[in-house]
This record gives sequence, structure tokens and C-alpha cells, in this order.
Amino acid sequence: MQAKVKTSLFNKRFFRKNIWIRRVVQFFFFALIALIAVNHTLAETGQSIPFLSSASLHALCPFGGVETLYAYLTTGSFVQKIHESSFILMIISLLTALLFGPVFCGWVCPLGTVQEWFASIGRKLFKRRRYNHFIPAKIDRWLRFLRYGVLIWVLYMTATTGKLIFADVDPYFALFNFWSSEVAVGGLIVLGAILLASLFVERPWCKYACPYGAVLGLTNLVRIFSIRRTASTCRMDGACDITCPMNINVSAKSVVRDHQCISCLECTSEAHCPVAGTVTFSTARIPGKSISFAKPQIIAGEK
Repeated sequence: MQAKVKTSLFNKRFFRKNIWIRRVVQFFFFALIALIAVNHTLAETGQSIPFLSSASLHALCPFGGVETLYAYLTTGSFVQKIHESSFILMIISLLTALLFGPVFCGWVCPLGTVQEWFASIGRKLFKRRRYNHFIPAKIDRWLRFLRYGVLIWVLYMTATTGKLIFADVDPYFALFNFWSSEVAVGGLIVLGAILLASLFVERPWCKYACPYGAVLGLTNLVRIFSIRRTASTCRMDGACDITCPMNINVSAKSVVRDHQCISCLECTSEAHCPVAGTVTFSTARIPGKSISFAKPQIIAGEK
């Protein structure tokens, strides 16, 4: 019966609110990083924009702080190309994640934003019924642990070589340096594969390979503000499950502690859940008192 209701929801027109502030934040950080990356290239020719930073992307990546952690603890210095700013950004994003979950992934990361833009094309091509459901659930569940393997490989190689091995395959660096000679061919290949895969699977890099997502995802186990579902008012129609970009089965949980949650809030009553106050972003002490980011908007459903 529940499966029938969920299936019908794929075809249903339903009232939706838009988490508009997330779109604004995502676009802001994408534009900011893109402008800084272009300005970095201009600075090398002596034509940089004066009021804009020309810092290297390595200085703006919090994962650089994780990569250099071993070198910092054992020698007191950073790995080559890593700056103090990466260390500070790592601490800020980690503290934020302990409070609200991996908001860096769902709200800030430009690579995650680009994957969502490609996902909008994929949804038009395959409709919501098929899009993001191509990989069988049993295989998908195990594939999601690959990113921990990537994390261990990156940390081990960086610690033993003292070099940013990951930079040669880093799609984030390739995204904002594809025009320069600094980017490695491996990075461009990985970036191209991710963008192509995003037409079939939402956020494939985040789900299966991102080493920084692996780090921040662990904070879902202990975060203070979480996605919470009130069973007594839940219709069990599956709206939260269908709209979750990470395919988390929200309707089967009272508190979402899934290591893949990115705190995008798309499953909440502020966005897609049709019952007010049923799926909220709140603390355990104040259930139902959620943080609101919604702006009412009616959209056309998909058939």
C-alpha cells in the first residue's frame, strides 16, 4: 500500500516551498571561487582585479587542512602548496558540521552545486521516477563506502610522500582551473566523468568518492541539529524519500543519522514534506522548533 502511495507521488503535482536561501548561498560561493580563480590567473600576468583576492585554490580548500594534518602534527609545517587558511577553513567547517551537519557539502561546495545543476538536466531527461534510481539499492549501499577508501588513500599518500597526490585527480581544482596549465589531465577526466554521471545520479562524487564528504559525513552521528521526523503526523507518503538527493530513507527514521546526509533540508516540511512540522531541522531538546529557510512557491509537478 505504501509503495502504491509512493509511486503515485512520482506523478503528482504537489505544493512545494523552495529553500531559497540555500540557492543564494550556493550561487554566491560558486561565483566567489570562480572569480578568485580567474583573478589568480590574471595576477600571473600582472592584470589582477585589485579589490579581489588572487589566492590559489589550494588556499581556499578546507580539505587541504585535512591533507596536511599529519605533517603539521609531526613536523609543525604544512604540505607543499597548503596554506594556513586551509587549516582555518577546515576547523570552521568541522565546527559547523558538529552543530548542523555537513552544511559545507549541501550549501557551500561549488562542486556539489555544479552537480545539482547537471542533476536538473537529468531530471528533465529521465523524470523523477527514474532519475537517481539507476543503481540497484544493494550495490549502491556498498558503493557509498568507497569514499572512505579514497580518504584513507589520500591521507596515506600525502603523509608518506609529503606531496598533494590528490591534486592530480581533484575535480574541484580542475573545475576552476580547466583553462590553465596547472590542471592535471587526470583531474579533467574525473571532472568530466562526474558531470556525465550527474545526468543519471544526483551528486555522484559526493556519494561515492569525495574524501572530504567522508570526513564531514561522520559528524552526522553526533551533530546537535538534525533532521527529525514526527511519526504521529507523518503520512508515510514518501515525499521526503523521493526528494532526498542522497537517497536516504527518511520516512523510516525518527532522527536522520545517515553518514550521507548533507543538511540540504530538501526533505523537511519547509521544502517537500506536505505536512507542517513533521520533518524538521531541530535539536533533541526542542523537537519541532525548526530553523526556517523557506519561501512559498508553487511548481509544476512531473509526469
